[in-house]
Amino acid sequence: MEGKRGNGDNSGSEDTSRTGSADTSREKDREADLLESDLTRRGFLEGTGAALVVAGVPTLGTAEISPATVVAQEPAAVPQTTIRVTVNGNRERVEVEDRWTLNELLRDHFGLTGSKIGCNRGECGACTVLLDGEPVYSCSTLAVWADGREIVTVEGLEDDGDVSPLQQAFMDHNAPQCGFCTPGQLMTATALLERNPRPTTAEVREAMVGNLCRCSNYNAIVEAVLAAAGSPGGAA
Repeated sequence: MEGKRGNGDNSGSEDTSRTGSADTSREKDREADLLESDLTRRGFLEGTGAALVVAGVPTLGTAEISPATVVAQEPAAVPQTTIRVTVNGNRERVEVEDRWTLNELLRDHFGLTGSKIGCNRGECGACTVLLDGEPVYSCSTLAVWADGREIVTVEGLEDDGDVSPLQQAFMDHNAPQCGFCTPGQLMTATALLERNPRPTTAEVREAMVGNLCRCSNYNAIVEAVLAAAGSPGGAA
């Protein structure tokens, strides 16, 4: 009886061992399948991501430009005109670009820097010069328009190094403040006194209305003009 029982115990142990071995084998197969599946998905995702990155990067430096396709663009030539002008009594012949203003011609090419650039749009009068005796804004007057005409700047008011009576009156009555607008004021007042040697206060104010003084020294400017005319405080 004991022998049978022993044989029966051995048989059960052998069956259990065989079953455990089969289970272990199946578990390994599943792990291998999972590992293979994981690698496949990972490889797919990595490959797809790399492909997307490559597709999104522009191809730089791959195109070659043929020298025949390069078109050289040269700046268009600016039209130029030769003009003859008389500047402060001196006759000049000069070639100007058609786009130059009279102020550019006077300052940049003749070195007459007395005429100032204030607003650069024909409002303040700091750039005023005389063109055939009439005050004009040189910042908004083209140089080609002055062809054959006479120009007088503030430098031309002096006579053999002596200032004009109007310039002296400006100094005597403290008309200049910062002095920036003074050249334009002088040129407008000069034109006024040449056509009206004895203006009234109202006439001076009316004539000078196109010249702005940022220092607001208008009363002194009017007094200086009247003094130069020999009628200080002239009747309105």
